[in-house]
Amino acid sequence: MNGKKTPLIVLGVVLVAAAVITGTVMYSHSNVPAVTTAKAVREDLVATVSGTGQIKPKTYVNVGATSFGRITHLYVKEGDHVKAGTVVATVENVQPEATVSAQQAAIAASKTDVSSYVAAEKTAAAAVDQARADLEQKKLDYDRALQLYQDKLIAKQDFDSKKAAYDVDLATLAQRQASLAQAQAQTASARGHVDQAIASQRANYDALDKTISRAPFDALVTNVPVREGETVVVGIQNATGSTLMTLADMSVITAEVKVDETDIVNVALGQTAEVTVDALPGKIFQGHVTEVGDQALLRTTGVATSQSTTGTEEAKDFKVVVTLDQIGGKNAIPDELRPGLSCTAKVTTAHKPDTLTIPIQALVERDPVVEAQLYKDHGKAATTSAVAAAGKPAPLQQGVYLLVNDSGRLRARFVPVATGITGATDIEVLSGLKAGDEIVTGHYKILRTLKSGVAIKRDNTAVTAAADDTSS
Repeated sequence: MNGKKTPLIVLGVVLVAAAVITGTVMYSHSNVPAVTTAKAVREDLVATVSGTGQIKPKTYVNVGATSFGRITHLYVKEGDHVKAGTVVATVENVQPEATVSAQQAAIAASKTDVSSYVAAEKTAAAAVDQARADLEQKKLDYDRALQLYQDKLIAKQDFDSKKAAYDVDLATLAQRQASLAQAQAQTASARGHVDQAIASQRANYDALDKTISRAPFDALVTNVPVREGETVVVGIQNATGSTLMTLADMSVITAEVKVDETDIVNVALGQTAEVTVDALPGKIFQGHVTEVGDQALLRTTGVATSQSTTGTEEAKDFKVVVTLDQIGGKNAIPDELRPGLSCTAKVTTAHKPDTLTIPIQALVERDPVVEAQLYKDHGKAATTSAVAAAGKPAPLQQGVYLLVNDSGRLRARFVPVATGITGATDIEVLSGLKAGDEIVTGHYKILRTLKSGVAIKRDNTAVTAAADDTSS
C-alpha cells in the first residue's frame, strides 16, 4: 500500500513545486513594467513648419477720392474684374469743367492779342525800313552838300538845311527801331501770357481728370464702401468718404501667415510650401517663401514688439509670406480664391532622404554616468562608488532606452544619441543607434521614471490596434 502512495506523493510534490514556481514567475512579472516599443528605421524625413493666416494679393490699392464732390456714377461692384485704365467711378465735375472752359476762352483771347502784337511788330519793322531808306537818301544829300560847301559852291544856309534833314532822319530811324523793339517785347509778353494760360489749363485739366477714377492695373474689386450720391472728400486716408473701393491684383496671390518664434529660425526664403484654404477643402496650393519678417509680433494684439509700450512677456509670432505658384492642372489657382480667406501654410524647412529615424516621444534626458551604473546594478540605487567617483553629476544628455536581451530577460539600457532634423512625429538620429535597434517609446508615465537595467516587458497591443483602426 505504501508503494501505491509513493507516486501520488511525488506527483503532489511536483504539482506544488510547479504552482510555487508559476506563482513566483507571475508575481515577478506582475512587477515588470509593460512598455511600447519601436525600431529605428531608415526613411525619408521631412521637417515642416506650419502657420495660419489669410490669403492676400501681392499688390492691392485703396482707390481714394481725388476730388471733393458727390459721386455721380459707380461703374463696378464687388467681385468685378477690371482692366487697367477702366473708368470705375466719377465725381461731379461742374466747377472743374467750367474752369476749363473759361481758361480755354482766356487762351483764345491771349492768342488773339499775340496776333495783334505780331501785326504791330510787322508795322514797326516796315517803318524802320522806311526810315532807313530815307536816312540813306538824306545821307547822300548831306555828303553832296558837304562837298559843295567845302568847294564854296553853295551857301552855308543850304548846307545847314541838308545837315538838319540828315540829323532828323537819323533820329527818326532810332525812334522807329525803339518802337520795333517795343512791339517785339509786347509780342514776347503776349506769348508768355499764352504759355502761362496753357500751363494753368493743364492744372485745370488735371483737376477735371481727378473727378474720374480709373483702375491702375488689371484687378479684382474686393470692396466698395460707398454708393452713388454720397459725397467724398480728399486727403483723409482710410476715413469714411475718402476711399471709393479696393482693387486687388490677383495675378500674384500670397498667403500671409504667422509662425511661432520657436520655429521661425528654420524658415528661409525659397523654401517650398503647401497652402490649404478653409473655404476650399481638399485643395492644396503649392508655393514658396518670398518674405520672412524680422520683427516679432505680439500674438494677442499683432503689434510689433518695437511699437509696444507694455513690458508684458507673451508669446510672439513672425510674419511669413508664401507666394502661390501659378501652375496648371488640378492645382491651378481658382477664381474662388479671394483676399481675406483663412489659410494654413505648411513650409518644408528640410528634407533628408533615407535617414535613420526614431519616434520623437522616445527621447529622454538622463545622467549617463548614473544610467551606466544602474544598468550594471540591474536598476538598483544609483548611489554607487562609480557615481561618487565622478565627483559631481554629469550633464544631462539626450538619449533613448534601448531594449537589451540579458540572459533571456528584456532590460532597458540608456543610450545617448545625437539628433538632426525633426519631422511631424519622427526625428533624425545622427549617432548612437543603428537601423533595427528596438527602443522604448512609451508610455509617458513609464518613460518618465524608467531606469537603466530595469526588467521590462514588451506590450505593443495598443499600438497595433491603433494602426489597424487607422488603416481601416
